[in-house]
Amino acid sequence: MTDKNEKSVAELVFDVSQSTSTLIREEVELAKAEVTEKVTKLLRGSAVGAAAGVFAFLALILIMHGIAWLLNEEVFDNFWAGFFVEAAVFLLIAAAAGWFAYRSLKAGSPPVPEQAIAEAKRIRETIEGEDSQPTVTPHAPPATTPHAPTTTQPLPPPPPPGTGR
Repeated sequence: MTDKNEKSVAELVFDVSQSTSTLIREEVELAKAEVTEKVTKLLRGSAVGAAAGVFAFLALILIMHGIAWLLNEEVFDNFWAGFFVEAAVFLLIAAAAGWFAYRSLKAGSPPVPEQAIAEAKRIRETIEGEDSQPTVTPHAPPATTPHAPTTTQPLPPPPPPGTGR
């Protein structure tokens, strides 16, 4: 091989490694963005769930007052109905907030970056698909004899993350 061919191969290897590095960085950023979005949904749902708990507690206080006034009505006057109506309104608010909290928590959990995982799987399938096909050398002469090489050996796939290599 001449120096010109070696230089172009070196440049190609450099470009591939640089593109791979950029792709990996972008995939990590996508995963971070997805996890951040899901954690935000979980926090929002948790906050609304806490508000639902506060309204349920207030309704419990009003129900307790209503029971006290009910007992008072049995002996004295008829003032208890207003407390029960107010408690029912608080329970409706707590039920609506609890339903919203349930939907928010269900939409955000578990906080897994599904889009980044799907994209990584597609990239892996693409790379594995390319590895199984022989790669043609760019400047190889046409094969005239059975001993003339027309393909190069593909590089082995990189080890999966976390294997320590």
